[in-house]
Amino acid sequence: MPKVSVILPNYNHAVYLTQRIDSILSQSYQDFELIILDDNSKDDSTKVIDTYRGHPKITHIIYNDENSGSTFKQWEKGIEVANGEFIWIAESDDWSEKNLLEELVTGIEKDQNCVISYCQSYCVYETNVISWVSQHPYLSELMEGSAFIKQYMLMNNTIFNASMVLWKRDLFPKITKEFKNYKLSGDWIFWIELANLGKVHISGRVLNYFRKHDKDISGKAFKSGLNFLEALKIINSLYERNLVSKKDYHAAFKMQFRNYYPIKNSLPPEFKKEIDLLFKHPLTAKSLYYKILLSAVWRNIK
Repeated sequence: MPKVSVILPNYNHAVYLTQRIDSILSQSYQDFELIILDDNSKDDSTKVIDTYRGHPKITHIIYNDENSGSTFKQWEKGIEVANGEFIWIAESDDWSEKNLLEELVTGIEKDQNCVISYCQSYCVYETNVISWVSQHPYLSELMEGSAFIKQYMLMNNTIFNASMVLWKRDLFPKITKEFKNYKLSGDWIFWIELANLGKVHISGRVLNYFRKHDKDISGKAFKSGLNFLEALKIINSLYERNLVSKKDYHAAFKMQFRNYYPIKNSLPPEFKKEIDLLFKHPLTAKSLYYKILLSAVWRNIK
């Protein structure tokens, strides 16, 4: 049995696949299997994938006859056939340093209750422009999951790219399938639920390359306002499950509103209407929306 199952879900990323697959196969840590899934791509993805058929590290190549419509459904399909103790979901348009797996396995094995180990990431536009780099103040830190959620997962998704994470496969059945109901932020709720089951190891090393490009799903989602819609639902879920305090809930709710207010009129009317409804009905005092609104106007947020 391999220690790690690497799941590579792909859709229309033929141009990036060779770099992605080679960065997996060349890892310094070699106790892994590679599972490749293609979600009925319309480009040359399957031609690229087929050139790797027969490689000893590749245990499954799965092609969908129809597009599933969700990368998170592809995650689940890969997990169903995985044999490793740990899962690494290596997104098809990203790539990594050769020691990523070695670093993350070392981190997650520091404590038997550790359920997630993740590193830092470059955000790269296309192939060569570094837009920004995530940071952590320590080279290695182990945290209780509850503290990690409050400190790093309330305001936004600190684990913003699946390719930067290693996690325990046997905990997957204990996680609700709520994450599949999200088009953009399913990973955010997924990491929260997983972190709530144990400890989290954070590596300060930058070992992952998160690629942004024209075909990137998140770019379209931000233009529609879907990011606000799903973020508010996640914040509400955290509060309903007593994972954050009322004070923390208010802070997260207010931050979302401050980000939303300047661009709200540029969003599609159907999304704006649904987002406004969530802001008008917070889970705490209903007057919170109006207090935030008055504060925003008073401070001339436009």
